[in-house]
Amino acid sequence: MNFNTKTYQQLTKEELYNILQLRAEVFVVEQECVYQDIDNKDQKALHILGYKNNELIAYARIFKPNDYFEFASIGRVVVAQKERNHKYGYHLMEAAIMAINIHFKVYTIAISAQEHLKKFYTNLGFTQIGKGYLEDGIPHIYMLRK
Repeated sequence: MNFNTKTYQQLTKEELYNILQLRAEVFVVEQECVYQDIDNKDQKALHILGYKNNELIAYARIFKPNDYFEFASIGRVVVAQKERNHKYGYHLMEAAIMAINIHFKVYTIAISAQEHLKKFYTNLGFTQIGKGYLEDGIPHIYMLRK
């Protein structure tokens, strides 16, 4: 699996289309969650694109401190359903964490995690802060990695 990190301006039309298609495939269709994915935050984010055999199968977006949360953050973490048995989510998150360290020079990272993925994020060094909450009708938890 290969990862590329790009600004919004560096994304090609095809890359942006593939990102939006993957996000819709998982968050809207698979998780049956009707929400506004196109939220005017992609323009501020750095985009982590994960490719296998030239196909986008994993994606996340990262933000510098105060662009989304007080701390640097990772969001829209997604791996194509057919590829999840390979544990590419860990590789994606490691790439996102490394990109934050390199591009933003910070190490404290916040996420708004789907509650059922708490163990996954805990294994990556994140700790739950506070109580759970609903985001777009799905239980979430705020987590930090220091």
